[in-house]
Amino acid sequence: MNDKSHVSLEQHVCLVCGVAFDTGAILLDKRLRASLERHTATGWGLCAEHQKLADDGFVALVECDPQRSGSPASNGNLKPEQAYRTGRLAHLKREVFSRLFNVPIKDKQACVFVEPGVIEQLQSMVASAAD
Repeated sequence: MNDKSHVSLEQHVCLVCGVAFDTGAILLDKRLRASLERHTATGWGLCAEHQKLADDGFVALVECDPQRSGSPASNGNLKPEQAYRTGRLAHLKREVFSRLFNVPIKDKQACVFVEPGVIEQLQSMVASAAD
C-alpha cells in the first residue's frame, strides 16, 4: 500500500535539539500526484521550548562531536545539517555569552555549536563560583 499523498504536514527541525516540530502549514503537490510523505521537513527553526528561551534573551550552546560532524564551511562555521549533536545543551544569557566568549554573535542568533568540553568547563566555573 502506498503511504504517499498529494498533501503533507510541514515540519521544521529545531536547531538546538534536532527534533522535528509542526509549523501548522500544509504542503500541496500542485500536480496532485502522490509524491509527499505524511510529514515533510522543509527547513530549520526553533521548537516552542527553545524559541521561548531565545525570546527571553538566552543563547543555546549545542555540543557537537567534531569527529562525527561534517567539515565546516570556509568561514569555519558548521551548518546545522552537518552538526552531530551529542545531546548536551546549555543556555546562557546573551550578555554573559558576550563576556565569556570573544566571538561575535548576531542579535537574532539563537544557538552556537561548541566542541565537547566547553559545557563542562562552564559548569565547573559555576560550581567554583558557588563555593
